[in-house]
Formats: sequence, C-alpha cells, structure tokens
Amino acid sequence: HVQLVESGGGSVQAGGSLRLSCEVSGITEGTNCMGWFRQAPGKEREGVAAIGREGAATYADSVKGRFTISKDNAKNTLYLQMKNLDPEDTAMYYCAAEIPTWIPLCRARSADFGYWGQGTQVTVS
Repeated sequence: HVQLVESGGGSVQAGGSLRLSCEVSGITEGTNCMGWFRQAPGKEREGVAAIGREGAATYADSVKGRFTISKDNAKNTLYLQMKNLDPEDTAMYYCAAEIPTWIPLCRARSADFGYWGQGTQVTVS
C-alpha cells in the first residue's frame, strides 16, 4: 500500500520561507520520479517541481530561484524548500510519486503520476 503524507505547510508573511516534506511509504525500490504540485482556489493544479531518481530537478518558471526540490532516499522523504514566498504562492501543495517507465522524462506533469498525497496548505499574506 503506497502512501504519501505531506507536512510543513502553514501561514507565512510575504518574503518568508517554508519547507514542505512528503514522506513516502510502500515503494520498496525508491521512486523513479517525484513532484510537487499546487492548486489555488478556482485554479487548475499546477506543476511546481520534479526530481528524478538520480536527482535531476526541473522547476516551473514561476518558482525558479525561489524553490528547491530535494529528496532523502534513506528517509524516503521528498522536500520543497520555499523562499521569498509571495501571496501568489498561496495554494494547497501536493506531492506525487512514480511515473510509468515508458515516460522518458521526469517532469511536473500531473497526468504522469500514479500516487498522490492529501496535500498541505500554504498561505502567504
């Protein structure tokens, strides 16, 4: 049974920082791709960042230079360090894991991912 559990969300003032975590269980050999997504009220889910098995990362233009995705394989945990937060970053943030092996690129495209967490709310004021 695969489970993804996000944590670390909260309320922060503009310019502040937060670090989100996503603990993964049930994937015994590690994931081939993990990503962070967000969805603001009334908007579609947006890909934020993705990281492949070897650590290569991609980011949405809106977060480049401010957000950093990383993972700790020993802890089966994915992170999203967010700095210089803006009210536009306010959203529910979701982590996702595992894409089909026939997809050659690890990127934050929601349709590619098989497993999802329940989300953690980030509010920037």
